[in-house]
This record gives sequence, C-alpha cells and structure tokens, in this order.
Amino acid sequence: MNYKVAVIPGDGIGPEIVREARKVLDKVGQKYGHEFTYQELLMGGCSIDAYGEPLTEETLEAAKASDSVLLGAVGGNVGQSNWYQLPPDKRPEAGLLKIRKGLELYANIRPAVLFDELSGACPLKPELTEGGFDFVVMRELTGGLYFGDRKTVEENGVKKAIDTLTYDENEIRRIAKWGFDVAMKRGKKVCSVDKANVLDSSRLWRSVVAKDYPEVELTHMLVDNCAMQLVRDPKQFDVILTENMFGDILSDEASMVTGSIGMLSSASLGATKLGLYEPSHGSAPDLAGQDKANPIATILSAAMMLRYSFDLEKEADAIENAVKQVLKDGYRTIDIMDEGKTQVGTIQMGDLIAERI
Repeated sequence: MNYKVAVIPGDGIGPEIVREARKVLDKVGQKYGHEFTYQELLMGGCSIDAYGEPLTEETLEAAKASDSVLLGAVGGNVGQSNWYQLPPDKRPEAGLLKIRKGLELYANIRPAVLFDELSGACPLKPELTEGGFDFVVMRELTGGLYFGDRKTVEENGVKKAIDTLTYDENEIRRIAKWGFDVAMKRGKKVCSVDKANVLDSSRLWRSVVAKDYPEVELTHMLVDNCAMQLVRDPKQFDVILTENMFGDILSDEASMVTGSIGMLSSASLGATKLGLYEPSHGSAPDLAGQDKANPIATILSAAMMLRYSFDLEKEADAIENAVKQVLKDGYRTIDIMDEGKTQVGTIQMGDLIAERI
C-alpha cells in the first residue's frame, strides 16, 4: 500500500523530531511492505517568513488532498520573535487553529501512558502506578465554551463578561462515536465525564452518550471526581470521553502524571480517516538545532496515524513496542534522563527505535 502523508515540520525543534518520525515510518514500510510518500508543507512561523501568513490556502488544500498529516510544532519565543508583534490571527499558532477547522477535525485523542521504565518521573506514589498505566482522553474539539458566543458588556458602570456554553446532540453523538470506536481498539471501557448535576449541556451530554456498543463498558463520572481519580487511581481508566473545556483541563492533568510531556502524542480527527497527528509539546526553540529534543512523542504520534488513519494495527504496535524496548534497554534523551541510564540525542534515539522495528 502507498500512503500519501502531508508533513509539516514547523518551527523550533519541529523539523528535527519529524525527521526521526519519518525515519521510523520508513522502517515500518520496509518491514511490512508499505510505501509512505511525503509532501513537505510550511505552517507557523516559517510560513509567515515565506508567505506572510501562518497557513496559506494552498497548504491547506494540499493537506486536504493527503491521506493524513504529520505535524512537528509551531511557534517561537513570545518575547523574542517578531512573529508575536503581528495581530493574533497572523501569529504562528493561528495556523494550527485554521488547519483544524479547515480539515473539520472535531475529536482530539491524547494518550496518557506511563511506561514502567519511566515510573521514577511520575509524581504519584509508586504504589499507585506500579506496572504503569495507559489511558486516553477523548476531547471534543470544536464546541462548548471555546466556540460559543462571547461578549463583554457594561451594566450600571460594571463590566460583565458573558461566555456561552452550547452543544447540540449531533455534536455530542459524533464525538461519542469516536470514543467508543477508540475503546474498541483498546480495553473496551469508556468513562464519560460531565457536570450533569449542574449544567444543562452536561445533562444533554449524558443522555446522548448512550451505550450503542454492547461490547464496551460505559460509566459516567462528574468532572471534579474525575480530576481526583486521575491522581488517586489512574489505572482505572481506559477512554475518558468529555467536552472541550473539561478535556483541555483533564488532558493537561493527565500529561503531568505521566512525568514528561516529551512522551505524549496526540491526534485530531473528524468524520473521515484524514487526521492531524502531532506531539503534545511545543516547539522548544531554545533546544532547536542542538540534537537534544525528545522525538518519542512525534514517533508515537506516527504510530497513532498508522492505527487510526490507516488501520495498520500491527505496524502501530511495532512502533510502540520498539519505543518500550529502547527505554527498557536504558536509553534516554535529556528530558527523561535518570541515574545509570545512557543519554542519547534526537538522532540516535530515532535510530535506536528504528532498529527495533
């Protein structure tokens, strides 16, 4: 099979970590009889420098024409880059919002995996995390408070801000379907998180998230309890399904309990197989060009691309198992370095993972 991948290296460490993900994908193609054809595109600060805007229509159309999109990172140092002297809609991060909207990506999947080999980096007590954990946060990406009507008014000399939280049943149903579909590829458990004891939107959410998948165990949990349970017993979760703002907060909490954001992949998906895959971390411009960046989050994002866009389960497993083996063999980039381990750079980490495919 031939797969056409739009590659957006972006800014900062983006080109370095994307290069290593491509190296691993090519090894997968060699081992399993696939061919990955790459088209490099500009987005973010590098696009501003070249074209005067963070995402051109030509780049967006090229992304739409691909089978999937692999992204590094966009942006720079806010206090040092001229990019941040521009209006907000012309800054690097505006390109990311535009491509998500243009590709109609409404579902964000962010895995939270604690590898047993990295248990020392987790801030939780060892007895809570022994054996590691592996769950995902499935976040609705284009609705809720972030996309509702908002305004600031003045009443009787007092300023008042109004943000509107809205969801319709179709928006809820489509993200719920993604949550159940992902659970079917994992441990077949969905925990739907809401605030149904207070919010009408959450009561609608709970009524729509029905158990249409008899093979999947469905539970409901209030968001404040979920925040507590993530640090009390993270191993209980498989798929956390939730709305936009709750998902934003819970996925950040989940990233903290894994110990290093350099290990966290993510995927943004919609109604088709076309997805946008990227590490959860930023562009880290201070590390750019120094062979210090951790490429594992981007490599694991490539594994997610194989699983969710191309339905290549065993190939995705091969990448994830290779990452685990490299960590088991004691190799670490600087962000996850521990006593007695062997420190390696970006390029060598990519080589080591590719060798173990």
